[in-house]
Amino acid sequence: MAKKQPLNIVKMKKYKQDGIPLSMITAYDYPTALLAEEAGIDIILVGDSLGNVVLGYNSTLPVTIDDMVYHTRSVVRGAENTFIVADMPFMTYHGSIDETLKGVRRLMQEGHAHAVKMEGGVEIADTVKAVVQAGVPVLGHIGLTPQSVNQIGGYRIQGKDAADAKRLMDEAKALEAAGAFGIVLELVTEEVAAAISKELSIPTIGIGAGRGCDGQVLVFHDVVQYASPYTPKRFVKTYGDVGSLIRSSIAAYVKEVKDRSFPAEEHVFNAADGVLDELYGQRKEKVEIR
Repeated sequence: MAKKQPLNIVKMKKYKQDGIPLSMITAYDYPTALLAEEAGIDIILVGDSLGNVVLGYNSTLPVTIDDMVYHTRSVVRGAENTFIVADMPFMTYHGSIDETLKGVRRLMQEGHAHAVKMEGGVEIADTVKAVVQAGVPVLGHIGLTPQSVNQIGGYRIQGKDAADAKRLMDEAKALEAAGAFGIVLELVTEEVAAAISKELSIPTIGIGAGRGCDGQVLVFHDVVQYASPYTPKRFVKTYGDVGSLIRSSIAAYVKEVKDRSFPAEEHVFNAADGVLDELYGQRKEKVEIR
């Protein structure tokens, strides 16, 4: 397969101008990143959602910068020709600028990310501006922000009334003014997400935000239904069911080990004639293969 040319933030803005949607998916390790790149994905997000879908936490809050560096580095090895964004985890960009830049530096130098993502709007605009001025592309994230789930009262749809719609528009404009190259809109009403997308010169990438965004992002494990049990989500379309395939494949393996049908003749290697005679001597019984 011929290597593709990775996108950059200039090309992404041109995509918006030309009306070409951006495709983004999460990935958390080498094999999934490799598969995503081979499938032609535009952008890979190493999301702190790895806390839920990979590490077994019930939220993104326990994810650390060490976790993000480790997984980002693995993803970059698998998708060398794809633009890769790494999440700044919970409470790593709400203190001093110096502390924020230390985390950003680790994701860029140790994780080899091309950009970082931060959740929040007006309240983090100055931080976004400082990181951009340091030479690092920043992807914003507003609407449902999982790192603030305890503050906002759960996983609720955003932009359902005029006041909330204005708040989201103000946050989006603040991030654009701060230098963000794009903004993720999560669980935002379709009408508000479309209005924000039309107002901004930078691309919006929706997840549960309708058809008016400049791109879409989904979690890898949702796209291929890689979970047990899998919980359907209204804003997600699943395109495969690898969870059931994996489970049935392992169950078949267990059965064949138990009934001794695996390994079979085609899975074994045979020694040369006389090896067992030399190993045990002529007077010993040869090993019986059951």
